[in-house]
Amino acid sequence: MAGRRVNVNVGVLGHIDSGKTALARALSTTASTAAFDKQPQSRERGITLDLGFSCFIVPLPGAEPGTGDTQLQVTLVDCPGHASLIRTIIGGAQIIDLMMLVIDVTKGMQTQSAECLVIGQIACQKLVVVLNKIDLLAEGKRQAAIDKMTKKMQKTLENTKFRGAPIIPVAAKPGGPEAPETEAPQGISELIELLKSQISIPARDPSGPFLMSVDHCFSIKGQGTVMTGTILSGTVSLGDSVEIPALKVVKKVKSMQMFHTPVTSAIQGDRLGICVTQFDPKLLERGLVCAPESLHTIHAALISVEKIPYFRGPLQTKAKFHITVGHETVMGRMLFFSPAPDNLDLEPTLDSFDLSREYLFQEQYLCKDSMPTAKEGGDEVDRKAGDTPGGQCPQQQWALVEFEKPVTCPRLCLVIGSRLDADIHTNTCRLAFHGVLLQGLEDKNYTESFLPALRVYKLKHKHGLVERVMDDYSVIGRSLFKKETNIQLFVGLKVQLSTGEQGIIDSAFGQSGKFKIHIPGGLSPESKKILTPTFKKRNRTGRGETTKQEEGTERPEPMQPVTLSLSFKRYVFDTQKRMVQTP
Repeated sequence: MAGRRVNVNVGVLGHIDSGKTALARALSTTASTAAFDKQPQSRERGITLDLGFSCFIVPLPGAEPGTGDTQLQVTLVDCPGHASLIRTIIGGAQIIDLMMLVIDVTKGMQTQSAECLVIGQIACQKLVVVLNKIDLLAEGKRQAAIDKMTKKMQKTLENTKFRGAPIIPVAAKPGGPEAPETEAPQGISELIELLKSQISIPARDPSGPFLMSVDHCFSIKGQGTVMTGTILSGTVSLGDSVEIPALKVVKKVKSMQMFHTPVTSAIQGDRLGICVTQFDPKLLERGLVCAPESLHTIHAALISVEKIPYFRGPLQTKAKFHITVGHETVMGRMLFFSPAPDNLDLEPTLDSFDLSREYLFQEQYLCKDSMPTAKEGGDEVDRKAGDTPGGQCPQQQWALVEFEKPVTCPRLCLVIGSRLDADIHTNTCRLAFHGVLLQGLEDKNYTESFLPALRVYKLKHKHGLVERVMDDYSVIGRSLFKKETNIQLFVGLKVQLSTGEQGIIDSAFGQSGKFKIHIPGGLSPESKKILTPTFKKRNRTGRGETTKQEEGTERPEPMQPVTLSLSFKRYVFDTQKRMVQTP
């Protein structure tokens, strides 16, 4: 092999039957062990069931003679287009540098093409749109139909980060799957030139622990078990020890190949087959392989979250989503939170989570199209989703994800949340949010060992009325608590009177939810004047009648009602459920 090959991964994504596999076959010169629907079920059903890999090699654009890098190896990742296989598509998208979105020119954008475009926006920086099956267009009207579809696609891409992406017409398999192989593909050499011009040679980082995303596993008699995949970080060499975290075993690397070519080392971004000492390949269809003890299994995680705008409906706390991390998809329960109101303008941090800060609990992810009003529960109002100062959306939001079963993944990996149980025949986006895994919780008992340190709070507001004055330094309040509330828990908390005074809850008063408030600075003359009518009328009743009058609805009120407001924080993970007021 003359010089080292620089590998880039190009994803081939699109709706089912758009001709992705035929396109990969037309482009490829070297097929890997997992290319072109080799699985018997794929051939029987006529659709791609798993990720397929193949490659072609071209001279490296702009390569300096004598640098050793003289060839560009373009690895094609053929992703299945069937809706039920979206887990596999998401897994594939995370290892690609550029995406080819394959569109059936006779049909245009379809449901899965739209989902693939969404995944591309999350996981990719560059896009090429391939209008396939142009041979099916009537020859006289072909160019007009291609121009029309090109304009449609340009409009579709206008509001995405791929605005202005190149669009190219091809016929990967003229005449369809049954046509003789003598029919030459159309537009493939132009597509290769376009790909060469669009591919940016990614900067590969050899530092950091070795981590590889495995997508196929099989055994070779007398040699061992082969794991094929893409290196996500670090390097690997012959003789290295690698860990398979899912199996909790460490194996020695016996040999390595890149598309049937033996190699002695490989780096981040390379497509690789590693042969290790024998184990049952059925135990690891896909997953991760890493440097020993560099990965950890987690039961929950703190993630940065961004809603996918095409997803209809809110992202609600306590809701369950399919969480895809690497090649694993598990169910996870969400709890959303945002910065405390004082920190709304802080710049997003995508590489760490600050446990020293306080965060505001949200009933749902905050976004401009879902700004519900504060919801009242009896006499109590929580700060709900959207109830931020001025209806402002924070620059960054987070979630605690609690997995139904443990997952093994690296820190700062891509996380995608979906509703894969949604009806695949409806024209809706099932991808709900994406984010970055900032901190994994390894301890199985994280609810006791970690969560109390996560300072997410609910801001509670209660409102009541001053019923009457007892003397210059104390009043009786009502309508702040329910009859059955244990008022003793609230003793010592500060309340604000609408007349400007601040009081402290002193004790319960009677059995009907009323309470006594001590006012350290005393009532102002104006406040006493407002409250006087109630005071005088109360004096006319005999003491024995007080309780009945209190509970009746027709009692004299002040000239204007004097309201009470009680605000406090309650930390979601505080085991003692304390109520905290800021000084």
